[in-house]
Amino acid sequence: MSRRRRLPGSLARWAVVFLVGGYLVLPLVSMLEFSTRGDLTTPRSLDAWIAIGEDPNLVEAIITTLAIAALTAFGMLALLVPTMTWTYLRVPRLKRPVEFLCLLPLAIPAVVLVVGIVPIYSILTRATRGSPLVLVFIDVILVLPYAHRAIDAGLKSIDVITLAEAARSLGAGWARVIFQIIVPNLRGALLSASVIAVALVLGEFTISSLLNYDTLQVVINLLGKRDSYLSVAVSLAALLFAFVLIYGIAVVAGSPRRPVEEPNEEGVA
Repeated sequence: MSRRRRLPGSLARWAVVFLVGGYLVLPLVSMLEFSTRGDLTTPRSLDAWIAIGEDPNLVEAIITTLAIAALTAFGMLALLVPTMTWTYLRVPRLKRPVEFLCLLPLAIPAVVLVVGIVPIYSILTRATRGSPLVLVFIDVILVLPYAHRAIDAGLKSIDVITLAEAARSLGAGWARVIFQIIVPNLRGALLSASVIAVALVLGEFTISSLLNYDTLQVVINLLGKRDSYLSVAVSLAALLFAFVLIYGIAVVAGSPRRPVEEPNEEGVA
């Protein structure tokens, strides 16, 4: 009887996995099929994938986007981790205002953000000679809502106050408490927030296009008007890169820490 009762539940779970997997995988398979589609004489060809490394504008856009993604992740962590940790430890009453400020970009459309920051970016563009790396500032703002949720979940999963009080009682300063005590315990949350930042930068198009910067998505859009096969190949490569990042983060975050070996009777560890 129990086996018969478990059977419908197992079928339902497998049906959900099959439907969700098909919904996510079928578009990727279609993109792969389209990007390798050849003419009548060559049914399949990797010319579009090989051309990714041969287009100088595309290579430059990829390098620029990866640099923006790395700087965005670093800037987001440098801004949120000390601020949120300090609010948890010293000023808990400011947690709600900080959360409100971090979630505010969700309520403001990207076009409105661009209109508001155009005067600032006109000054930054002249100061940096048109470098697209200035997009880091607006990308940090865009990623705040998602990164705040990830880091907040990590802070709630550990006893921040007890860890900080124990470290302070042993003579550690506040900087050491945050970066050597709290941050190592937030490894999974910080990695998740970094992946979110990288994924957002890889997929951001509106602001880069309106501000006339050639990032990856802008170049993909231009390539779609000239070479649709190459455009789809680059889009699929960007998605696969994001998936590999997420999988790598999951492996790193889930790996157990190496236990400290206790010394034996002779005092050797």
